[in-house]
Amino acid sequence: MIKCVVWDIDNTLLDGVFLESAADSPRPDAELVAAARELSGRGILQALASRNPPAAADYVREVTGLDFAATECGWGSKVAAIERIAAELAIGTDALAFVDDDMLERAEVAAALPDVLVLTPEDAAEAADWPQFSPAVITAEARQRGQMYAARRRRQAEAMTFGGSRAEFLRHAGTRITIGPGTVADVPRLHELSVRTHQLNSAGEPLSEAELTGLVSSAGHLVVVVTLADNYGDDGLVGAAIMERNGAGPWFVPVVMMSCRALGRGALDALLAWLCRCAADAGGNQLHVPCLVTERNVPMRLALAAAGLRAEPAAVAPDGRAVFTRSLTGQLPVLPAFVTDRQ
Repeated sequence: MIKCVVWDIDNTLLDGVFLESAADSPRPDAELVAAARELSGRGILQALASRNPPAAADYVREVTGLDFAATECGWGSKVAAIERIAAELAIGTDALAFVDDDMLERAEVAAALPDVLVLTPEDAAEAADWPQFSPAVITAEARQRGQMYAARRRRQAEAMTFGGSRAEFLRHAGTRITIGPGTVADVPRLHELSVRTHQLNSAGEPLSEAELTGLVSSAGHLVVVVTLADNYGDDGLVGAAIMERNGAGPWFVPVVMMSCRALGRGALDALLAWLCRCAADAGGNQLHVPCLVTERNVPMRLALAAAGLRAEPAAVAPDGRAVFTRSLTGQLPVLPAFVTDRQ
C-alpha cells in the first residue's frame, strides 16, 4: 500500500511554471488536486518535492487547500528530496509514490530508488482506482492523517527551540495518553495498525479483523489500546498490545505495535510500563515479548531494552524472533503523570 504521494509542482499540481508566472500565477490542475484530495481522504499523505523556492510550496498549499505532510523545495536532486521526505515521515521508500511531468526526473528517481512507485500526471489522475491506493478500511485516524502530520510539524518546530528535556517538553505540550482494554469498535483501527506499522511492531505480521475480534472477546487474552493527544492535536488510537493472561506464571505479549507518529512522545514507553504493571498486579512473575529481529524495527527493540526487557545474546530463533524478558518481582517502571486509564 502507498502511504504517501510526493508531487512535483510545475506542470503537475500547477497548470504552469511557478517562477515563470509572477504576474499571473498558474492555477492548480483541477484533476490532480481532486485526485490528491481523494487520496488524502483515504489516509494517504501528500508531500511536495520541487525545484522551486519555498514560496512555491506556500502558494500551492494556499491555492489547493491540501495539507502537505512534508515539503522539499530547492535546487538539489529529487532523489535526495524524496529520501529526506521518507526519513522525515519515518516510512519506507516502498510506501512512496512520486508524480512528475518531467521524464528525466522520473527516470532518475526510478533508477536510484527502485522501490518508489513513479507516476506520470496522467497515471496519478487515475491512481484512486488502483489497489495500491485503496485501503480496505478507512478509519477516523486515516481521514485525519494529513492534519495530524501538520500538527506534528508544529510540535517538532517548537520542540527544537524548547530549552528543557524531552520529558519536560512532553509536559509542556500537554501530552495526554490513555491506556486500557480495547473493544470491538477498535478492531478496524487495530487491523490498520497491524498492516501499516513496521518500525514499531514486534510481530512483523498483520492481523485480520476476524483474528482481532476473537482476541478482544477472548477470556485468555487482553487487548490493550493506547490513545495520544496534546495541545497540538489529537492522534487518536496510536498503539496496541496483545497479552496472554497466565495467572502467577510468565505473561507473554505476542504483539506490541505503535504508530510512528507516536515515536519520541512517551506513548510506547508508557505502554510497556503499563504492561509490566498490569501483569505484575495479576500475579505474573515475568513478562516475555517475542520480537521479530529486522533492520526496520530497531526502534521497537530499543524501546523494549529501555523498559528493562532483555534478550539473550545471539538468542534469535529460526523464525527470526528473539524473546525479550523482564522480571516483575522487583521495582517496576513508573507511569508518567500524563497517563490515565482508558474509560
